[in-house]
Amino acid sequence: MRARIIAIGERMPDWVAQGFAEYRKRLAHELPLELVELKPGLRGKGRDDARAIHDEGAAMLAALPHDTHVVTLDGRGRPWSSDELAAQLTRWRMGGRDLALLIGGPDGHAPEVLARAEQSWSLGPLTLPHMLVRLVLAEQLYRATTILAGHPYHRA
Repeated sequence: MRARIIAIGERMPDWVAQGFAEYRKRLAHELPLELVELKPGLRGKGRDDARAIHDEGAAMLAALPHDTHVVTLDGRGRPWSSDELAAQLTRWRMGGRDLALLIGGPDGHAPEVLARAEQSWSLGPLTLPHMLVRLVLAEQLYRATTILAGHPYHRA
């Protein structure tokens, strides 16, 4: 199984990019991870935010590979502990499909994206910068793989 993070927003700060690259390298054998960055919709004075959300959603749906298990990262989603994420990872692997994890723009996901998702995951009640979500997500995926491998990285 391969995992693809599809995220609205480009150009991570260097410290986020370095952290993400480290976890991506650690995951290379257990869960190959790809990052697809999409341009945010146009926002600002005189712009229609609903149009920006729609455009972001259309771009996300277009970036999804065929027959992929889709999980949105959304504050209204279900929170999982690290152990629960490891169990989810086992189920996803047994499903025999690749995985797409979607990080929306500043206004969240378009309704069409939420409708396409098979699961919605919340990283908790905190509001996190979307660039930081990429790093937290990569670390949690790595943690889940180490839990499944019995590696001492995770000490609950």
